[in-house]
Amino acid sequence: MAGKRRAQPSGRHGGGQQANERHPNEVRQARQRYALVGVVVVTLLAGTVFSLTQAGDEEETGPGRDLPTGPAATDTLSPRPDRPAPEPRSIPPIREWEPARGPGWEPVDGTRIIAAPDGPLADEARLLARELDVEAADGPARSGDVELTIDEDAEGGREAYTLTTGDGRVEITGSDDAGVFYGTRTLLHTLRDRGYLSEGQIRDRPDRPQRGLLIDTARKPFSAEWLQARVRQMADLKLNQLHLHFADDQGFRIASESHPDIVSAQHLTKGQVRDLIDLANSLHITVIPEIDSPGHLGAVLKAYPDLQLRDAGGEPVRGAIDISDPRAAEILDDLLNEFAPLFPGRWFHLGGDEYAPLFRENPAASFPGLQQAAEDAFGPDADIEDLATDWLNDRAATVVKHDKLPQVWNDGMHEGGEVRPSEPRQVTYWTGRELGAREPVSYLEEGWDLINLNSQYLYYVLGEPNEFTYPTGKAIYEEWTPDVLRGSDPVPEQYAGADRVLGGRFAVWCDLADAQTPAEVAAGIRLPLAATAAKLWNPADPALTWPEFTTLAGRVDD
Repeated sequence: MAGKRRAQPSGRHGGGQQANERHPNEVRQARQRYALVGVVVVTLLAGTVFSLTQAGDEEETGPGRDLPTGPAATDTLSPRPDRPAPEPRSIPPIREWEPARGPGWEPVDGTRIIAAPDGPLADEARLLARELDVEAADGPARSGDVELTIDEDAEGGREAYTLTTGDGRVEITGSDDAGVFYGTRTLLHTLRDRGYLSEGQIRDRPDRPQRGLLIDTARKPFSAEWLQARVRQMADLKLNQLHLHFADDQGFRIASESHPDIVSAQHLTKGQVRDLIDLANSLHITVIPEIDSPGHLGAVLKAYPDLQLRDAGGEPVRGAIDISDPRAAEILDDLLNEFAPLFPGRWFHLGGDEYAPLFRENPAASFPGLQQAAEDAFGPDADIEDLATDWLNDRAATVVKHDKLPQVWNDGMHEGGEVRPSEPRQVTYWTGRELGAREPVSYLEEGWDLINLNSQYLYYVLGEPNEFTYPTGKAIYEEWTPDVLRGSDPVPEQYAGADRVLGGRFAVWCDLADAQTPAEVAAGIRLPLAATAAKLWNPADPALTWPEFTTLAGRVDD
């Protein structure tokens, strides 16, 4: 297992003199002393000369040496000298490290993961035990063990943790099982990197509460197994949200009982979705569904062509539903009411972006039916933007009844007008490079909290259409922070920080679905996803260079 492989001596990773280097004079003096001892011992016990001479001349200091187990283990020879050792390295990087003198810790024969078998950390203990190929046990903890504990008074929030290495064992503590789980990820990454944990204490917490990955399964169907692999990858990076965009013009990718005629041939069963959600929940990841409307509804309109929006010339508008027709709202609410219980998490994404009528030079002239419906409902000063805002408000009300917090795309939030966007909701801001888009500050000034999906950095668009290029992660790592929502400049300081910009997501959009295979997508997003996770957890200037970060990523990857 990765946790048990031999690592290089600490000096090779942390700099400075290696643990077994001595001044030449000290070496000569030591050898003289040991030689004298050897003569005496030969006289007294000739049979033990070889073992004593070897013990005096060779002291193994590498982290691969097995630590003894049992209560008396701390009285035995340490595998490394008692001196501060390198800072543990993980992706994302830890926030605070306090080194101490001591031998550190590594898994040995007899190592156990300690947690109450029926307690809140039982799942975390069993998972870590499998990953390290050791046993999970009830305790009490002894030298060589890893102990997982809950401290309800621990500071930093539910995702924070403290990892303490000392007295030959490790203790990971947090106020919630999520924080303790993230501590086990740090332990695992450090073992994969160096093979051991340095003596000292890590105090760690995320900078942003929402840290995620969006996957467009509507345009490109991904298998349940592929999605499960992404969930495990996310958990290893301390990401906590999987956003599934499963309905669009190209497909509807989850089975539906209320409207089975809209479901694509390639789709996930609800059983597969439940299995995915169960896995995600066990790894502290919330799965967020998205049913985008009133645009991007081509799969629905294929089954209900009479609801297709047409312009004044009778031409159908791709993906756009006629929001003046009450039947359109009935179908969407049927779907929202069906899928809200399937996804037990807090959020439901309602889309709202790119409603095609609003892109016309004169929307009222191009769509007189929509314009008339707006005026009838909201007065002579109303327009189609008001009608679209009201549509999204109604969909929000539907999911709020299921105790969901709505999320919408920023271009579904229209400035001014007769109808105001309803509350509560959160806004996912994506238009990082699109001409004419509203600046993020305008949403923040209106009091909306934002989630960062800046298309300039965080969009991986298959086939690279519309001047998109596949991100490598380098620009994310070196330039982007969660407060860089549009372009490459952060929002003003009064709007920055986790209270207003709640986090971010790396997004995989499958515009040209056949441009990459699922395996190529997984390989292509590996480093940019790691870079995104790093900056969402710790947005400070990175300590490692990009080449150093990529090397570390290769070492800690599962």
